[in-house]
Amino acid sequence: MIAKMTKVTFLVYHKEYDCFLKSIRDLGVVHVVTKAQGGAENASLQESIRLSARYASAIKLLQGMGVPSAEAREGDADSGEQALQQTEELLHQSQQLAHRLQAVEKEATALEPWGDFDPQNISRLQAAGYQTGFYICSEKQFKPEWTDLYHATVINRVGSKLYFVTITKGDAVPELEVETAKLPENSLSVLQQTVTDLKAQQETLQNKLKELAGTVIPDLQAAQHRVHSQIEFSKVVLSTDALADNKLMLLEGWIPTERVAEMTEYLRSQEVYYETAAPVPGDDVPILLENKGFFRLFEPIMRLYMLPKYNELDLTPFFAPFFMLFFGLCLGDSGYGLFMLLAVTLYRLFAKKLSPSMKPILTLVQILGASTMVCGLLTGTCFGFNLYDIQLPFFQTLKESISLDNQQMFNLSLILGGVQIIFGMILKAVNQTIQFGVKYAISTIGWILILVSTAVAFAAPSAMAMGGTLHLVFLGIGVLMAYLYNSPDKNVFVNIGLGLWDSYNMATGLLGDVLSYVRLFALGLSGGILASVFNSLAVGMSPDNVIAGPIVMVLIFVIGHAINIFMNVLGAMVHPMRLTFVEFFKNAGYEGGGKEYKPFKN
Repeated sequence: MIAKMTKVTFLVYHKEYDCFLKSIRDLGVVHVVTKAQGGAENASLQESIRLSARYASAIKLLQGMGVPSAEAREGDADSGEQALQQTEELLHQSQQLAHRLQAVEKEATALEPWGDFDPQNISRLQAAGYQTGFYICSEKQFKPEWTDLYHATVINRVGSKLYFVTITKGDAVPELEVETAKLPENSLSVLQQTVTDLKAQQETLQNKLKELAGTVIPDLQAAQHRVHSQIEFSKVVLSTDALADNKLMLLEGWIPTERVAEMTEYLRSQEVYYETAAPVPGDDVPILLENKGFFRLFEPIMRLYMLPKYNELDLTPFFAPFFMLFFGLCLGDSGYGLFMLLAVTLYRLFAKKLSPSMKPILTLVQILGASTMVCGLLTGTCFGFNLYDIQLPFFQTLKESISLDNQQMFNLSLILGGVQIIFGMILKAVNQTIQFGVKYAISTIGWILILVSTAVAFAAPSAMAMGGTLHLVFLGIGVLMAYLYNSPDKNVFVNIGLGLWDSYNMATGLLGDVLSYVRLFALGLSGGILASVFNSLAVGMSPDNVIAGPIVMVLIFVIGHAINIFMNVLGAMVHPMRLTFVEFFKNAGYEGGGKEYKPFKN
């Protein structure tokens, strides 16, 4: 369900405005109506945004090093500022070293073909009146006369390239039509030692960063949170309207109705004028979902799509049971469900510290695992084996009670699809009644009568004969409602035309929607087949050896089923979400588009 909201308007004297904002931030219940005015021009806000990005980059860098935290503790924002400076300084030094190392390695690579020699010897030859030239060319380009003319000497051959030097008397080196090499001022051994030293310095800096990663991440996160608070504060200030020559500050926001009394009590001592009002049509009311217990676990799935509008039904409680059932049918293996349930249960028992946001997700996985265990019993599949092949009274009783063959599973998928679609249409009628009035829901109710009466006549002809008097009465009433109340504000001929168009869309769309639910059967069947294939491979590919045979069998079994679990769990999440977001939400008339309630708080 969606929490009731109340609009609140504050009028504050400008000298007391900062103190007032700090007060409502401490209260932490007011969702401020933010505006974009002046954000780009506000230097302080832009600086805070850049600072937040620096903290995010530093945290990502340190977390990426994979160093476990020394201890779980609350971070200190002031220490976080120092940690940011230390991290950025070490990172700057590391980048400088990397650039220098790259340059030295390039010089060493260029000098390797010439060998290791002392550049001072070249300087001594030059001082004695001899010029030394370094050249690179192909074997075809090298001319033998250069040996006599310039005392050319080949130093090295690398592939088809020749590296040679010339020694001539005079002030200039010969101008040969080949590549001239400009050599570094240091010898190869010096450059190689420099590379070694630079790499050692890099390692030292990396070790310092790892030391920081193990200790300062909580401090950086605390400092980042403080900056985020400053950003939110600045946004609220920019969203304020100044009145009476900037003497009065006007601020609008939203608050859960059940917390209005708390806000009133909190601000009673403040010199603040405020008014409260109920939402009116056209207000962009923030959305706070307030589902309880089991249904609350499925709110993250709803958020993956979009939040409802304020005047819409929250469909979370209505799709939650279907989603749980659909997941179990898609995965369809009791062994996989048991593995999920036990793995998460053991993790919750032995995990040192679980975040509050993580606990409901783990509970949801446990519920989905339990659903898979139950749904897997419909076919008797357990890690690719058929439990009902075991000749034990317990399994044979289950087989007689709940076992379904492939045709029955196929029919069950279609029935579940029809049930959810009709249920969605009922919710659509409720939504239309809430938003616009009951007359706008009459057409939808008519289609529900047509579909439900036809389904009952097909499934239970003893209760209602197909084409019988009772069935025809329901069909007649449904057709009149569907054709005459499509658009209550338009004339009867327009309504009839729209009814004919709806009939076409209903016939084609409904068939496609129902057939989409066949995936519940298909995914479960394919997962079971693939599991049995891995079992066959584990047995068939095991060598005939007392020691190696069981080891290979276990490895193939474990690896194969691990791959199958991963793929099928992914499919069991995606496809039920697709059925929920497309087929169910469409037939429920769900629009969505609400924005989340985010209170201004520390």
